[in-house]
Amino acid sequence: MTAKLHYKLDNPYAQRQREIIQKVALEAQALPLLDSGLWFHDDVRNNFYYASYLFAAAVDDSMLPEAEREQARQTAEAVLLETVLLQNRQPGTRLYGHWPLGLNPLPREAAPHELPAEIMGSLLVWFCRHYNGQLSAALRVALHTATGHIYRSGFFRKEVVHYGHHEAKYTAAKLIFGQLFGDEELRADGVASLEQTLSHIRAKGMPEYGSLPWFWHWVQAFTCAWELEADSGVQALLGEMLDYLWLVRSDFYLRGAWAGAHSRGWPHDVPADRNVLHDYVQFGDFPLNGNMPRTEYAGFLFYEAPAQAREAALNRREPVEMKKLTQKVNPGESKEQPLLHSYAYITDSYAAGGLWERVEEFDNEQLRWAYSLPVSGEGEVNRLYFFHPGEGYRAGDPRHQSAYMEVLYHKGTVLSLFPVPEGAENTVVGVLPKGDWLEQEQALYGLVRGVYFAVWLSRAYQLTSREDYMEVTAAGMPGGVAVEAIAAAEAAEKGISSLAEFAAALSARKPVFTAGAVLSAEYTALGGDLLRLEAGTDKGPTASINGKPVRWEDYKV
Repeated sequence: MTAKLHYKLDNPYAQRQREIIQKVALEAQALPLLDSGLWFHDDVRNNFYYASYLFAAAVDDSMLPEAEREQARQTAEAVLLETVLLQNRQPGTRLYGHWPLGLNPLPREAAPHELPAEIMGSLLVWFCRHYNGQLSAALRVALHTATGHIYRSGFFRKEVVHYGHHEAKYTAAKLIFGQLFGDEELRADGVASLEQTLSHIRAKGMPEYGSLPWFWHWVQAFTCAWELEADSGVQALLGEMLDYLWLVRSDFYLRGAWAGAHSRGWPHDVPADRNVLHDYVQFGDFPLNGNMPRTEYAGFLFYEAPAQAREAALNRREPVEMKKLTQKVNPGESKEQPLLHSYAYITDSYAAGGLWERVEEFDNEQLRWAYSLPVSGEGEVNRLYFFHPGEGYRAGDPRHQSAYMEVLYHKGTVLSLFPVPEGAENTVVGVLPKGDWLEQEQALYGLVRGVYFAVWLSRAYQLTSREDYMEVTAAGMPGGVAVEAIAAAEAAEKGISSLAEFAAALSARKPVFTAGAVLSAEYTALGGDLLRLEAGTDKGPTASINGKPVRWEDYKV
């Protein structure tokens, strides 16, 4: 079976995929080769991705000038071959069938690592199937040999326990390698794992909420399996999984931005949404920036999202409130697994929201809440948020939050309290996207890309200009921060036509913060709703809207 040539079809998706292939190929052409014969030593997979794109462009008759194609092809094949040969090909050794991850200082001496083969192994099968007839004999043999080592390593022969991205990739690999090597037992295990995973996340939600780039590994792994699958029944089941994933994506989508809470995030995802290539191919409603930190296989793999997902993602004419329930997975613990309530308010201009509960996540990379603006073509910071720094935090990298924050979400407003205990670092940190900002005592009023923001702090603050955002710091916590956003067009309907007018109107309705045995914030939003948040009581935090507690019954998987 030949993989589907999506990127050669005459449709908008294909055109956007071709754009990605060409951009990455041109970037690869301009990169100097290191002494190792590779472009990158940071992550072995980057060599595979860039060489794949360069090869694809070189064998296409319309992406590169004819005079450059042969050299581009030779370079791509040389990098692919050098990359593939870094695989541990010694049966019986630790991490047999695997590649190293970081390659410094000498790639051929780097120890194998368990991560690269998880996704690269399946993508290698796709690439080999797709371009088999155009590969040199030496590279073809090397690729086929590598897939044999991957299959015999059996790294994917694991049970589904955590319902995370690692197991999603194992499940897809079971199907791909089971089919490739005629292993019906492995195929059956793959189908069972797929059914188990799909059943669980439909009933409990995805425990890796808003988790980038790992969500895209789910999408790539299962799209790769779907494209290679020969059995129509199994392919239909894979289609159900992909439909579900794209529905999840569409729920928190705003023109390339991923609204609300994230269980994990890397610097290229926080505080700016830059890992957007799959969104760009699927939805295409924002400009593509030249900065592509995770190229992976967005230019090759494609599954069209269901109409319901596309309609939800692309039609933001009316604001929507997303109230999602997710159950975490803690294998081996007898106590009931924690329930997480995720909120997002999404308009056509901005989104706001996050997770009500604080959860310990891997590497302490949770982003609890944020305002999100649509992705721009310049790769600008598009999030606004505040947090109390925790384990792993360092200045200039606005991630890694502590547990000392309580929240209230309601439409365009977020209240947050920081019950920082005595003796702990008492400074909170905020991120403001660049725009026009007016500074007032314990308040900031801004206009950023057609959205007004009012930011109030219970303490005095300092501003620091970072490379691509403004950093706010406020010492002396315990205390709080309140934020309200409104689109400029909506503000105009209320008679507000400038930032100065917005600041004047909002400064007259500042929230009230109180500190003591009970820490509280109270604010009447522009829509008239009275919001109150308390922390530090014997009963824990309490949040109310117009005097009524927040209703958890409204949150559904």
